[in-house]
Order: sequence, then C-alpha cells, then structure tokens
Amino acid sequence: MTTGVRRRMGVEERRQQLIGVALDLFARRSPDEVSIDEIAAAAGISRPLVYHYFPGKLSLYEAALKRASEDLAGRFTEPHEGPLGARLLRVMHRYFDFVDEHGPGFSALMRGGPAVPADGVRSMGHVSTTNALIDSVRQAAYEQILAHLEVTDPPARLELVVRSWISLAESTALLWLDGRRIPRAELEVQLVQDFAALTAVSAAHDEELRARLRPVLAAEPADGPFGDLVARLLALVS
Repeated sequence: MTTGVRRRMGVEERRQQLIGVALDLFARRSPDEVSIDEIAAAAGISRPLVYHYFPGKLSLYEAALKRASEDLAGRFTEPHEGPLGARLLRVMHRYFDFVDEHGPGFSALMRGGPAVPADGVRSMGHVSTTNALIDSVRQAAYEQILAHLEVTDPPARLELVVRSWISLAESTALLWLDGRRIPRAELEVQLVQDFAALTAVSAAHDEELRARLRPVLAAEPADGPFGDLVARLLALVS
C-alpha cells in the first residue's frame, strides 16, 4: 500500500488556488458570508497559511473580485463576423452565463465588493479598488461595442447610448438575480433589442450618427433580433 504525498505548491500557484476556491464559494454565497476558515478548509490548508499568502481577508476578496472582473470583461470579446444583432446576442448569452454561475459574486462586484471587512471598517482604499475593477469591466465592454460598430471617435450621443446600455445590462442582471422571474433567454434578446432601440432614438436626432449606423443596420437580417424588434414595433402601432 502506498501513501499519497501532497505536492508542495509554489507561492503564485497557491495564491491562484486560493483565489479559485474563494470564487467557487462566492458563487454560492455572498463574500460577506464566507469566512477565511471556510476558504482554508476548502483549499486543504490551515487558516494561518492563508494569511501567509494574503495579508488579510479583504486582500483575498479583492484578488478574487479582480479575477472575476477580468473574466466578466472577457465575455464581451466577440469575433467581428456576421450581423451585429447576432454578435450582441452571443455576448449577452456569455454575460448571463457568468451572472447565472456567479450570482452572489457578481452582485458583490457590481455593488462594491464585501460590505464589512474583518476589522468591521470598510476602507476608502478598498472602495476605490473595487470601483476601479467595476470601471475596467465597463470600459472593456464599451471599447468592444465601439469596435463592433467600427467607430473609433464616437459622437457624444453614441457614447451616451453605449454606456447607458452597459449600465442597463448590469441593472437588468442584478434585478434578474432576485427571483429569476423572467426567462433568461428572453432577457438576453430584450437587452439586444434595447440596444437597437436606444441607438435608433439617438440616431433620429443626429444625422452624423445615422450615417455611421446605416451600413451596420443594413446588414441585419429580418429574422435577427433587430429585425424581430422592427416587426414587433410595427405590429404594436398597426
């Protein structure tokens, strides 16, 4: 009979393991409810050893939120092939995959991270770090959408539309997590159509924006999410 020998991990490998364990726990419960003891037990190490790799509970939470923010930002990356509506629908599907799989962690990230650190005092440094992570996700999403529109110098109205839509996607996802009362697939389509509607309203007030969007929208098929929206609106007013 042989006895298994636990492999010793390097510093960075252990740090990454602890971040992964924390994220797995955050997927089921709010970070505020997860203790260092639980993280240590799930990782198979002692509580003091966790503090050897992370100076405090908050630093581990911030590292986990950083990885989550990078993952979430990556969900907006999409090949520039095919109609825009179909691309955005794939993006929303991946976005809601993340929301669905990491509900409590997503809520914590978008609402500013863990509310009460171990010492009971929420530092300004923590707030600014978490806000920076949230802003990095929003900026990555913003840049990806502009790239799909093939715009490098967006008019003011287009910038407003894209940033407003990103905020709408966030708030919709947070509200959806509270009960999941609307089928997820319907919300994904609705958000893509929200983008089309917001863009159309702004283009109606801006000739430059109309000119930029016309070739993009002309490539949309009738059976895509944008075409479906047009059909529904026509049926509504007929």
